[in-house]
Amino acid sequence: MKIKIIAVGKIKQQALNVLIGEYEKRIRPYAQLEIIEVSDVAIPRDASELEQYSVLEQEGNKILKLIQPQDYIVALAIEGQSYDSLTFSSELMNMLVLGQATITFVIGGSLGLSSTIKNRAQKLISFSAMTFPHQLMRLFLLEQIYRAWRIIKNEPYHK
Repeated sequence: MKIKIIAVGKIKQQALNVLIGEYEKRIRPYAQLEIIEVSDVAIPRDASELEQYSVLEQEGNKILKLIQPQDYIVALAIEGQSYDSLTFSSELMNMLVLGQATITFVIGGSLGLSSTIKNRAQKLISFSAMTFPHQLMRLFLLEQIYRAWRIIKNEPYHK
């Protein structure tokens, strides 16, 4: 199985990169992992709704170019379904059972994701009703993917 994460923006904080690298290393025994960064589009200060829409569409078009037709898309969106860790691991297992060769998680930029990406996704998931920086979401997602694999394999992991 291959897990691909497409994320808008580059991680600039070294400490965050170290933590992300640790979870990448932990996941690799369970699945092939690929993380692709898409450059974010500059948002004008006091951007109008039209300018914000344009930014979302530009970022969405960059993301779409990286999605293969057979990819199973899971978009992180505040309006998505919330899961606890056990249910998330079951969902990941269901994707495996259904024969999804590549599961692609998509993390948007500071404005979120375009409707085009959300509509392309087979699943929308939310980590919280709160808003988090998209850089931290990459770490949170990797940690939950690792935790899910540990649960699937019946290996110990703190609760």
